[in-house]
Amino acid sequence: MAMLEEFRKFAIKGNVVDLAVGVIIGGAFGRIVDSLVQDVIMPPIGKLFGGLDFASYYIPLNHQAYGLPLAEAKKAGAVLAYGNFLTILLNFLILAFVIFQMVRLMNRLRNSFHHPDEDKPAVPAAPPEDILLLREIRDSLRK
Repeated sequence: MAMLEEFRKFAIKGNVVDLAVGVIIGGAFGRIVDSLVQDVIMPPIGKLFGGLDFASYYIPLNHQAYGLPLAEAKKAGAVLAYGNFLTILLNFLILAFVIFQMVRLMNRLRNSFHHPDEDKPAVPAAPPEDILLLREIRDSLRK
């Protein structure tokens, strides 16, 4: 029962809940970026490179015909699917750039609410009068 209680405390910590929310939002955002790349960006790029779906570009490694769809070419043997890789790479770069911009924005917001006085160390309080008197007595006895 102690392990279950420990897990409950761990699971309801603020950081764990924040992480879970981040993962859920990140997954949904990843799907949005994936759709942006596959449905908006890659079709014009594919049109520039011959009118085919760019994700289906490949180099046959098992003597397949070049005109086969990617799925058929994979069934016939190994292929180097560079078009799919480039699509996923572009997807990653867009996602990384957007996350970078979000972190940059959060840092700016955090710095705008940050007061410069908070960084200064607190000035220590003056010692009480009896301590000062004891120090004077000590210094007099040393002389």
